[in-house]
Amino acid sequence: MGVENSNFIKACYGKNDGQIPVWVMRQAGRYLPDYRAVRKKVSFLELCRTPDLIAEVVRQPVEKFGLDAAILFSDILTILEPLGAPVTFPEGGPHIETPIAGPDDVDRLADFDVDKELSFVAEGIKKIKAILPDTPLIGFAGSPFTVACYLIEGQGSKNFDKAKAFLHRYPAASWQLINLVTEVTTRYLAMQVKAGADAVQIFDSWGGILSKEDYKEWSARPVNSIFEHIEELSVPRILFVNNLAPYTDIVGRIACEVIGVDYRMDLVQAAEAMPDKAVQGNLDPSVLHGAPEHVVEETQRILDSVKDHNRLIFNLGHGIQPKTPVESVEALVETVHNYR
Repeated sequence: MGVENSNFIKACYGKNDGQIPVWVMRQAGRYLPDYRAVRKKVSFLELCRTPDLIAEVVRQPVEKFGLDAAILFSDILTILEPLGAPVTFPEGGPHIETPIAGPDDVDRLADFDVDKELSFVAEGIKKIKAILPDTPLIGFAGSPFTVACYLIEGQGSKNFDKAKAFLHRYPAASWQLINLVTEVTTRYLAMQVKAGADAVQIFDSWGGILSKEDYKEWSARPVNSIFEHIEELSVPRILFVNNLAPYTDIVGRIACEVIGVDYRMDLVQAAEAMPDKAVQGNLDPSVLHGAPEHVVEETQRILDSVKDHNRLIFNLGHGIQPKTPVESVEALVETVHNYR
């Protein structure tokens, strides 16, 4: 059939008249016993750097559930170490040893050869394509603002106040940082496509904490720049904004084909606010902790609400949670696939 004729790729361009495609954010992960078996043997970082294991954990959910797309197994902070900011992943999220506290700290970060320093990602992609040749593969990266949030905060945070303050206190250094991450990310996503990724997604996990004006400037602008630069690679470009609702007028103008919608926003309103985009989403991941019939009901409700199913990719409205029952994922996928 060829990946370009898959329901997923056709849906990205708003032209899918077949079964509605479904995949799940963080689909390779702790809710799966097979994944946990792999993780028992290696640390998270080792897993991210071992092409054979990357391919193995990507394969698991696709084959188990019959998902319509695979997504690279990696982390949005993979680019940090070669940038000059080593990161570790103790239980409870990332930890950056030397966070950015002022302009001088931005100066110590340096551009790098993406193909050389992140070759394990390209190798992982090639191995995934070898074992899942007919499944579209999504490559990904974090948005420059999201990556900057971690660099400044040094770890996860609910509201990244330090990062927001940094933008206003040191605007020149902030631009220097954002521009550096934007350049690296552009080349990183291009490398992923050249290695075999069939689509790319940017996770703007923390853009949603910004005022509208700051969102336009510090998040949308660099994301748009990345997408414009990779347009010539002719793969669908997906943007997931966590807390999308306040920014649909800005996001609707970003150079991409698909917008991932978080669970807080009504999917129909998102589609109406951004008529030129395909939409991806947006079942609340916590629904999957309910009984399978509850999952079916909620999935059906979202599907029934959508007016144009040709431009829908079904997904969760955030990453799948670690203790999610496997039966719930089965019920979700089956409901979407049987819908039409």
